[in-house]
Amino acid sequence: MSTAPTAVQAWRDGARRVARAPGIVVGVWLLTALVSLPLALSLRVDLVNHLGTSLAADSAAQGVNYEWMQEFADQATGVGTTFRPTIIGFAAVLDNLSTFVDAVPRPVVVTGVAAAYMIIWLFLAGGIIDRYARDRTTGMHGFFSASGGFFLRFVRLAIVMAVVYGLLFGSLHPWLFDRLYTRLIRNISVERTAFLARMTLYLVFGLLLAAANVIFDYAKVRAVVEDRRSALGAVVAAVRFIRGHAAAALGVYALNVIAFGLTLAIYALLAPRAGSTGVMMWVGFAIGQLYVVLRLCVKLTFWASETSLFQSRLAHAGYVAAPAPAWPDSPTAEALRV
Repeated sequence: MSTAPTAVQAWRDGARRVARAPGIVVGVWLLTALVSLPLALSLRVDLVNHLGTSLAADSAAQGVNYEWMQEFADQATGVGTTFRPTIIGFAAVLDNLSTFVDAVPRPVVVTGVAAAYMIIWLFLAGGIIDRYARDRTTGMHGFFSASGGFFLRFVRLAIVMAVVYGLLFGSLHPWLFDRLYTRLIRNISVERTAFLARMTLYLVFGLLLAAANVIFDYAKVRAVVEDRRSALGAVVAAVRFIRGHAAAALGVYALNVIAFGLTLAIYALLAPRAGSTGVMMWVGFAIGQLYVVLRLCVKLTFWASETSLFQSRLAHAGYVAAPAPAWPDSPTAEALRV
């Protein structure tokens, strides 16, 4: 009787499954680029209209003009308000992280595009997890059949997720950082102590977010692998699996977090700096896109490694309850098969 694989083995197997399906990586990268393109083009129009043929245009073309960027941001609307020095290189990562943990609202147009992006991911999630669970090529028809088949189930799961994350960001976050933090530092005069108190609250909030994230990840895995139709049933089953295999499940999650951290560290070292022009500008663009690809690979490895662990503990590699989607039986299909 074989022993159950460790978290490291499950993570390695998940990374292998991602590597064996490069089409998914390319597809989600193209999706990310296409969703971002309208915002980029809209910002370009705003910049062109503001610069015109002024002397500031020549200065901006030669490097970063912070005074002009501040002037532009003061009068900008919509996506233009995001054009700040913090969008350059690794500063953009830190800015997004700060916005996330502090629940800072983004412009409506950015929020709308992000919501559309999340809905598309929600549609693709079923096909992606199904492909990694089967660990073999399913073809375009099989992939999108699985995506469509699980979409409504994942929409119901997304409603549960929205309630949980809404409570975390809408109720718990204000209580921690607006009320509790204020009470904790009321009589504190040492800035370092106040900083440590806030970092502790960030840690508590982050752990709760991670707990919700890992539960919903395994809920998606169980919904696909076991062909579950109930969103609440999948969540309960996910909690039961994590509780029964806590060391391995949390170990896999921790390894994925470490992989994400290493990706951030590499990008921090290689990220383009302000003022790059000419060839170096395109090199910086290429580095930025490489970072996006690596970040997407980490996201996909989350699902693949969790799927691998679940199958190895409660089933076997490649096990999926639902039959593989096949080309619909029809006279035309039968004729082509012959």
